[in-house]
Amino acid sequence: MGPSRRSLLAGGAALGLLGAVGCSRVSGSGAKDGGNLLERLRSQGTVRLGIAGEIPFGYIDKNGEFTGEAPEIAKVIFKRLGVPKVQPVPTEFGSLIPGLRSQQFDVVSAGMYINPDRCAQVIFSDPDYRMRDAFIVRKGNPKNIHNYEDIVKQKAKMATGTAYAEIGYAEAVGIKQSDMLILPDQLAGLLAVEQGRADVFAGTTVTVHNVVKQRNSRQAEATEPFQAYVDGKPDIGAGGFAFRPEETKLRDAFNIELHKMKKSGELLRIVRPFGFTKEEMTDLTAKELCS
Repeated sequence: MGPSRRSLLAGGAALGLLGAVGCSRVSGSGAKDGGNLLERLRSQGTVRLGIAGEIPFGYIDKNGEFTGEAPEIAKVIFKRLGVPKVQPVPTEFGSLIPGLRSQQFDVVSAGMYINPDRCAQVIFSDPDYRMRDAFIVRKGNPKNIHNYEDIVKQKAKMATGTAYAEIGYAEAVGIKQSDMLILPDQLAGLLAVEQGRADVFAGTTVTVHNVVKQRNSRQAEATEPFQAYVDGKPDIGAGGFAFRPEETKLRDAFNIELHKMKKSGELLRIVRPFGFTKEEMTDLTAKELCS
């Protein structure tokens, strides 16, 4: 599936190249004075949202419904902005920024991590969540593993997902990628721990806790969330909505409604069914994350 929403340390250069390719197709209309996309969306009554089919961030469920943490926020905000309908446009994660810039859709609604590489290509809303890591371990956590340093200390076998940022976090403490078990997703990670092929599976706290809960595993459990570090500094994973660089009016109007939802507690109520808790709420800004 290419780089995932979590892929901060891997694939950044490739993403930049993709963005550069998509740039040539961007229309310059409405680029002055913050763009006119919001007015056009109100006239059309529909906004196209780019998603990457990743649970719980943005996906089509088994009933064919468009849902997820980011789309459910978008449905509320765009309705308040005078755009009552949302239309999903599924694509691979690595194609989200090029697709946005070439106007295949209007907004990226995929829980995309905000980082400087991406900020050079698009503009972001302030983040609607901040994510920490967690592990899947054997029931009772017999090796007492709570962070990446513990994996090294216990000489444990680590598994994680394809293109996950967790690969980079582990490498930062001296674990070689060649020593890791790289799996397609968190379900495969849970099975690897249950079957004893890995001592620990590393992922984001929401995806890890969701899969353990959904499977009702009797052999494995999820650890408490923790902050990952790179070069001694916390590597903050916080996601938001992406807009074309010229559409600052739409981004600013979106931010106003998002901040109201944060203040009232409505944001947490919307995302809680997808496994998010108060711990994932944040007051960070896109400006901080872009720098």
